[in-house]
Amino acid sequence: MNKMKNILVILLLSMVSISCTDLEEMNINPNLPTETHPQLLLTNVEWEVFRAYGGTSALYAQKMLVQTDGENSNQYYKWDRGSFGPYSVLRNVTKMIQEAERINDPSYVALGKFFRSYYFYNLTLNFGDVPYTAALKGEIEEEYAPVYDDQEVVFKGILAELEEAEKILASQNTIIAGDIIYSGNVLSWRKLINAFRLKVLMTLSPKSESGEIDFSEFNTIFTNSPLMESEAESGQLVFLDQQNNRYPDFNSSGFSSGMYIDSTFIQRLQVRKDPRLFIYCTQTKSAKEAGKAIDDFSSYEGGDPAAPYAEVNQKATQGNVSKVNDRYHRDPVNEPYKLLGYSEQQLILAEAAVRGWISADAEMLYKNGVKASFKFYEMYSEEYSSYVDPEAAMMYLSEPMNDFSKAMSDTDKIELIVMQKYLQSFFQMQWTSFYDHHRTGFPSFRRPTGVEIPYRWIYPQSEYNYNADNVTSAITKQFGAGNDNIHQMTWWIK
Repeated sequence: MNKMKNILVILLLSMVSISCTDLEEMNINPNLPTETHPQLLLTNVEWEVFRAYGGTSALYAQKMLVQTDGENSNQYYKWDRGSFGPYSVLRNVTKMIQEAERINDPSYVALGKFFRSYYFYNLTLNFGDVPYTAALKGEIEEEYAPVYDDQEVVFKGILAELEEAEKILASQNTIIAGDIIYSGNVLSWRKLINAFRLKVLMTLSPKSESGEIDFSEFNTIFTNSPLMESEAESGQLVFLDQQNNRYPDFNSSGFSSGMYIDSTFIQRLQVRKDPRLFIYCTQTKSAKEAGKAIDDFSSYEGGDPAAPYAEVNQKATQGNVSKVNDRYHRDPVNEPYKLLGYSEQQLILAEAAVRGWISADAEMLYKNGVKASFKFYEMYSEEYSSYVDPEAAMMYLSEPMNDFSKAMSDTDKIELIVMQKYLQSFFQMQWTSFYDHHRTGFPSFRRPTGVEIPYRWIYPQSEYNYNADNVTSAITKQFGAGNDNIHQMTWWIK
């Protein structure tokens, strides 16, 4: 009997020993893996980043669209709270960097730094001070209430991370698996990253006289680093006519409601004899019924963005307001979303040349930027390609309002350049023109008398609920206690 008990005890102890040894392994859920190859994360991150073009909200605020079946808050600059949603995607970026470090593949670390820079660039422009150095540490350090960094610190951190990303990729000679933007081409990524560095520095042009930012870096990048050399090298997401890969606005019901074109946008295209008008907009119902040709500039008319929506609705009901071209919701592929294209890069360089940051021919860069935009639409709007071919681009550039040689002052030249960025940004380039307006004063945005254009968004309610001390401290430091409102200027524009 005692012998039997001893055997049972030995067996029990053996089972306990085995259980303790294998407990951690046994508790791993195979359906919830803790490790993965960063290439699997990269594909999803790229899809999220490049599709985040800003939606129609930016188009209402930048005076390209008007709403006729209700008051659109963006059209009338009545917005309030913004979103910290990008931090959700940044968690995947953080995980991608961690997995890249685990398998010792620096290329994914570099791309992670670029995506971090892109998201933090937009977050800090939207709000001002944001969590940056202490953000995204919840899973590792259990830091769930991150402090806010000064906007100056965020911008300098962005520029540092972009420089690090470029240096990492400069030492790599491999194909980046999982890359749906450049098919893994390292040099193409370096060019996009360098172009984005230029964009960040140009955004900070209001600080060019303060000494707070080293703008000599702009010329260093221009002189020593690879940049995009054609429209084909643009950083863009090309859509496919496949389930879950189609143009995001394909079959969207929003286009059949009260969405029409802003009159100021149409007028700017008309007076410049800009054929991109035909690609962006439909003829008015009245013009179409009158048998006017598509390339008849008088066939297009918009709604006054400063008028009450009911007034514009009446005009639309009469058939005298253009809508968004059907291609934007009927074509499953339509056109790529550009995070940053060659055309925008060339216009950034043109402005830098005017400002004396680089030694280059500003007129040539300006012309290259415009011709590249025409090329983009020639490639992706085949039905209208004859209106934007190289000959059309040259004719357009010879029009007095578009002729760079007729701009006498630096201010006039910058206005020309910024206007071209604006005119090519329809359903593209997010809020770039909104911030260009605050940065340069161009383009102007029509609005009701007494309405001021906001500088920012109010912090999300979730921050007040879960990170109250830090968000309150950030508001007090930037604007004074209790002054979290849309009309407060942040560091970059002061």
